[in-house]
Amino acid sequence: MSPVLAGVLQLLALMAALALAYIPLGTYMAGVYRAQRHLRVERWVYRAVGADPDAEMRWPAYIRAVLAFSLAGVLFLYLLQRIQGVLPLSLGFRSVGPAQAFNTAASFVTNTNWQSYSGEQTMGHVVQTAGLAVQNFASAAVGMAVAVALVRGFARSRTGELGNFWADLVRGIVRILLPLAVVAAIVLVACGVIQNLSGIHEAGQFFGGAQQWKGGAVASQEAIKELGTNGGGYFNANSAHPFENPTPFSNLFEIFLILVIPFALTRTFGVMVGSVRQGYAILAAMATIWLAFVSLLMWTEFAHHEGALRIAGGAMEGKEVRFGIGASSIFAASTTLTSTGAVDAAHSSLTGFGGGIAMLGMMLGEIAPGGVGSGLYGILIMAVIAVFIAGLMVGRTPEYLGKKIGSREIKLAAVYILITPALVLVFSAFAMALPTPPHSALNPGAHGFSEVLYAYTSAANNNGSAFAGLNANTDWFNTTTGLAMLLGRFLPMVFVLALAGSLGGQQPVPVTAGTLRTEKPLFTGMLVGAVLIVVGLTYFPALALGPLAEGLA
Repeated sequence: MSPVLAGVLQLLALMAALALAYIPLGTYMAGVYRAQRHLRVERWVYRAVGADPDAEMRWPAYIRAVLAFSLAGVLFLYLLQRIQGVLPLSLGFRSVGPAQAFNTAASFVTNTNWQSYSGEQTMGHVVQTAGLAVQNFASAAVGMAVAVALVRGFARSRTGELGNFWADLVRGIVRILLPLAVVAAIVLVACGVIQNLSGIHEAGQFFGGAQQWKGGAVASQEAIKELGTNGGGYFNANSAHPFENPTPFSNLFEIFLILVIPFALTRTFGVMVGSVRQGYAILAAMATIWLAFVSLLMWTEFAHHEGALRIAGGAMEGKEVRFGIGASSIFAASTTLTSTGAVDAAHSSLTGFGGGIAMLGMMLGEIAPGGVGSGLYGILIMAVIAVFIAGLMVGRTPEYLGKKIGSREIKLAAVYILITPALVLVFSAFAMALPTPPHSALNPGAHGFSEVLYAYTSAANNNGSAFAGLNANTDWFNTTTGLAMLLGRFLPMVFVLALAGSLGGQQPVPVTAGTLRTEKPLFTGMLVGAVLIVVGLTYFPALALGPLAEGLA
């Protein structure tokens, strides 16, 4: 079987699995967030934190709860790393330094999982399981809660109440993420992913030095790492490491875990607003962009005219032989179009155009299908922009799901889409202009610039993947990428929840002959166009200096 055919067949199998899970999972999640009763274990959690799960919150109270919970997570994870040296099961590792501890705490709480450290050489079992793995659940549930609050803003009328953050958070973990992660971990163990608390083992002498292997509770963390679109690996090689991802089947299963909740949330959206066709329209936009990026990335990695690459069947540098180019391309496109950041290949070794496609996937805002929760609210913001543009074209007040998109709503949406590009471009400009930061780039010229641009794109978009040639473990990069992660995560949430409150307080307007039918293919096409033009062109000058220049060289 040719490598191209193998890649296409894996892509078709993945799409079939996602299609089978779409309706039951999406409908189930809608039921979870609309449930009136609380499970016993949930009531225990509410009593422990002193929260009233039945008290409705307006958007200022909701965002305060989000920020308070996330701040507590940052402080706890920072402290856990700083005292690692005295914790049990630390495997002899020292406490993490202040700058790296701040960066890692910000990274995992913001669902980024950017790692400026090597997991098998830095983190003991307690920090990995009680710190990082816990935040993998919590950060994903926060994103889902904010997305559901925005959906309630569309679904409700004449009220600014968006639900209860603590109820949404706990239900997201207890009823959705935890059960799915348990099943996924069992499947991964069956595939050969390790799950233990063993120490460091010396395997022998290689190249004049000792080869050491470390065990760990890898399968359980790998499951939520992919399912929650987190991405932080137990090992430095991430999902290219055979202890995390040993077989072609486990690789395809991990891609499925990355995509299944973000895609299914469009069904949840449709059910909660009372029109599943609206959910299908959003799904179609997401799927169109995702399939286009996967196809382009596969083409750029397979299509080569140079002798060595032609003999290898494509650009095999930096890719695992057990996965091949096709599966690695599907993984790379999926992990950068979501907020996952897990990798089964070295993105720095992608072709010039291939690296640019991966980078552009993040720059679009990771909305196809995006991160758990963040993908849905991101593309709904773009839907508001698309409706506004359509309203300007026909000269009538734009409406979406029966809600008028006035000056307040469009200002909130506009600021949302400007935050991340501003963070990426400003931090990248300072990093290249100052004398010291560019020295962290391994390569000169266009690829060296791409390494820096990719780092801040990944951080501000809460992705977490990296061009491996960049030495990010410096005070500059630990501090600035940490700030980019925090600002890129929580500033947009403020405007999302403010928009939700504004929409929820409106009186619905009736559908008329002049109303734009947002469940039709025409609107799906407009939405895809708005994403590519409004967001994509923002980064074009920067892309021209990096991956485009490299690809054309």
